[in-house]
This record gives sequence, structure tokens and C-alpha cells, in this order.
Amino acid sequence: MDAIASPSVPDVKGASGAGVRIRVRGLAKRYGALEVFRSIDLDVGDCEILSIVGPSGCGKTTLLRCIDGLIPVDEGEIWVNGTRVTQPIAGMAMVFQHFGLFPWKTVYGNVAYGLKMAGASKAEIAERVPHFIAMVGLKGFENAYPYQISGGMQQRCGLARALAVEPSVLLMDEPFAAVDAQTREILQFELLRIWEQRPTTMLFVTHSIEEAVLMGDRVIVLKGRPSSIAETIVVDLPRPRTRETLREPRFAALREHVWSTLLSEARRAEFEVGGGL
Repeated sequence: MDAIASPSVPDVKGASGAGVRIRVRGLAKRYGALEVFRSIDLDVGDCEILSIVGPSGCGKTTLLRCIDGLIPVDEGEIWVNGTRVTQPIAGMAMVFQHFGLFPWKTVYGNVAYGLKMAGASKAEIAERVPHFIAMVGLKGFENAYPYQISGGMQQRCGLARALAVEPSVLLMDEPFAAVDAQTREILQFELLRIWEQRPTTMLFVTHSIEEAVLMGDRVIVLKGRPSSIAETIVVDLPRPRTRETLREPRFAALREHVWSTLLSEARRAEFEVGGGL
């Protein structure tokens, strides 16, 4: 089914003050008798980073995949760049938790894959792939295969593959969850550096409250069974954000606010079946 262009999506401003890139209205998703989430309404502005947190099983990843057009919704509508999403559309890219690299392709081949699928010419691929490999710090590893590089380097490769198609919307599904704590912190600040160079609208799903506050312009908290947006927290920390940001009193206050919002729900979810959606 072709994506449906909408002449009726109003030109309003998101929390960032820019035009809305993503608009979600009345979204609901069910798997048989299990209702994952309902009544999800949100707007994400141009070049805004929106962090999404919530207990296991609340539907964070499912919501992201619905927005990407990978799975259908049961109720509601999703609009990206003025186009209603009923299937994957141009202008969006996703970075997955478990790297998602092709083991038989080199770093160069993995980064080039999205461009090839988009119909880019050989000349364009030859120009853009080295640029994005260098941007994520993998210059010199173009001919390495995934098994030959570390988990952090594999995730850099996945990020370069997503960035190479120059998306207007970047969907991040727990992108640093599979690496160790030290590598995770390095990658967080690398992503912030890259975003400063090339700002784009980003939805960032994470279980880490600290990461959500560090990355986001806003944090939305999903709670309940089925889940819905319990609170939207504005992160009024200046950019660019550095390791010094982690020591600011305002950062600690925001982290505590998000954690206190989630605490009771997280304790309840720990004893329920159905995590990981």
C-alpha cells in the first residue's frame, strides 16, 4: 500500500520550536488479548531528540517499530514529514540494539547497504560511505568483518549505515544496551558529537534513565498495562552536552524526577509476565 500524503496535517511547532517531524495520534497496539499500549499522542519537532523510557514490557520497542512502519497499528495514525505511515517510508532509519550487521559483509559493505537499497549510484556510494565511516571513528577498518571488531565498533558501523542515507528521522532502539558500561558512555558522547554536526530528529528508546536525560530534549515516561504516556519531562540542559553535564545539579534533579516517576511501576513490572515488547 502506498503511503498517503496528507494535505491536512497542520504546520504547528514542536517542543523544539521547529516544525513537527513526527505526529502520533490515538495510537494503540494489541497482540491478541494483550493490549500493549493505547491512546499514545505525541509530536516530535524538527531536530528534536525525544527519549522514551518505561518498565520492561511497556511497548517501547513496539512503538518505535510502529512509527517505522515495520508493524501495523490497531488504532490511531502516525505521520512523518507530512506522510501517513502505513509501511516503511523514505527518510527514516533505525539503529538496533543488537547491531543488525550482515556478518558476510565488511564494514564498508554494511555501511553501503542502505544506500544500495535506496538506488544510489556507485559514484555516490564511493563518496558517501568513507565520509560516514570516518564520522563514526572507523576509518582504517573499512575491510574488517563484524567478527573482527568489538561490539562498540559494530554499533558504530550500524550508526554509520543509518546516517549514510541521511535520514530526517533516526530511530534508536536501545542502541548501546549490548555493550559494556565504559563503551556505552563513549558511544553516548560520540552520538551527541555527531548530532551536533548533523542535527536530525531522533527517537531514543532506552532503559537507562541517565542516558534518557543526557540525550533528550524531552523524556516521555510510559506506564501502565496497557501503557500510555504518564508524563513528559522537558530537559532544560544546555547543548552541547559533555561529561561535565553529568555533574550538574540540574542533571541530577531531572534524573531523580524521571526515576521517581518510574519507580513504583518498575517494581510492579518486575513480577509480571510479558516483558520485552
